[in-house]
Amino acid sequence: MIDLGLTKLAVIGVVALIVIGPEKLPRVARMAGTLYGRAQRYLNEVKSEVSREIELEELKNLHKTVQDAAQNIKSDVENSISQNISEVENAWHDTPASTPDTSSYGSVSTDDLARKAREFRRKKVVRSAAIPAWYKQRHGGKLHVTSGAARVARFRPRGNTNASFY
Repeated sequence: MIDLGLTKLAVIGVVALIVIGPEKLPRVARMAGTLYGRAQRYLNEVKSEVSREIELEELKNLHKTVQDAAQNIKSDVENSISQNISEVENAWHDTPASTPDTSSYGSVSTDDLARKAREFRRKKVVRSAAIPAWYKQRHGGKLHVTSGAARVARFRPRGNTNASFY
């Protein structure tokens, strides 16, 4: 803005003292100070208004680019889905319905499958157990899990059933 040094301010003060006079100088100085403060506030408001408008314009542009990108992605996904649906429908209508070939299974019955499933589950439990079953059998360890309630009932004293803690 205006470059006012100490000497220039002193010259302006002396001229104002001579022109305005010593009686009116304090009132004029207060009025000049308030006008200067108002001018600064007005300039700051204008600057902030302009910066807000610029930021708003940038946000609008960003919003527009994001919407365009979202629209492009949406259209790409819709095209992909429609192509996949058409491929599936074409494959569905073009291939004749056939029954599964049972010759590849051999002579396996449902009973054999159920037995194999039971054996697999039993072997899996044995594999995942912390202590192997053969060790439990050889050393007399527990072969099955006992629930907490069963352990309490097993170790509870049998004498007086009406006993209380009090």
